[in-house]
Amino acid sequence: MSTPLTPGPAKKSLGQHFLFDPSILSRVANAGGSVKGKTVIEVGPGPGGLTRALLDSGVGKLIAIELDDRFAEGLSLWPEVREGRLHVHHGDALAANIPELIAAAGGASPAMIVANLPYNVATPMLVEWLKAPAWRGTMVLMFQKEVALRICAAADEDHYGRLAVLSQAVTRPRLAITLPPGAFRPPPKVDSTVVVLDPLPDHERFNDLAGMETVTAAAFGQRRKMLRAALKTLPGAVDALTTSGIDPTRRAETLTQQDFRALTAAWRATR
Repeated sequence: MSTPLTPGPAKKSLGQHFLFDPSILSRVANAGGSVKGKTVIEVGPGPGGLTRALLDSGVGKLIAIELDDRFAEGLSLWPEVREGRLHVHHGDALAANIPELIAAAGGASPAMIVANLPYNVATPMLVEWLKAPAWRGTMVLMFQKEVALRICAAADEDHYGRLAVLSQAVTRPRLAITLPPGAFRPPPKVDSTVVVLDPLPDHERFNDLAGMETVTAAAFGQRRKMLRAALKTLPGAVDALTTSGIDPTRRAETLTQQDFRALTAAWRATR
C-alpha cells in the first residue's frame, strides 16, 4: 500500500537530509539483511521515505522515533499505525528507553536499528547504542563518509581512532553503500555512507566499553604524543601500559583492538 510522504522542508538545525529515491531506499532498508518479520527501530524518519521502504520490505514491527513535530504528527496518520505495524514515538532518541518501546509495540529482541541518522547527533547516538545491553541487534546506519571510515578503520590507517576501537569492541562493522550529495534533499556537502554493524558473539565482545571509552579518550586525546605522555592525564593508565606489556613509546594509532582491550583491563584493575 502506497502512503504519501509526510510533507515539510528539512531543518538545518536538526541535521536533516532526506532520501526519496525508492530504489536507494530499498537498498538501505535491506543492507543488513532481510527485515521481513523483524522488529526494527528507525531514528529520524523525517518525511517517511525509509519508513515506507522498511514497511514495503515486510518489517514485522517498525518503531519510528522522531523529534520533529511535523513529521511525528504526519507519520501517526499512516494506516500502518492503525494496523499495529508502525509505532511512532515523538521524542529524542537519545532519551528514549528502547527496550520499553520494543515491549510496548509487541516487538521482539534483539531489534535491528535502521536509520538515516541526523548528522549532528550521529556519533553520540552510535556510542550510546554500542554501550547498550544485549537487546540490540544489527545496526544499519547512514553517516557522513568520513565518520563511516572512522568506524571501520584498522590500526595504523589514516582514519583509525577512538570510534573504530569502540565500534569494533562489540560489533563487526563494514561499509555497505556510499551515496553522493545529490541523492539527498537538501544535498549535504559531503558523500554519505551506510555502515552495517553486526553484533559480535557474546564470547568475542569486550564487556567494559565504559572503561575503554575512558582509556581511548585519553590515548587519542593527544594522538601525536607517545602513550606514556598521552596517558598521564588518566591516573593509573601509565602503569597499566607496563602491566599489559605495551611499549610506552608507541602512539595510540598503532594499538590494535586486542591491545586496547588488554590496556583497558589493566587500567580497570588499578581502580
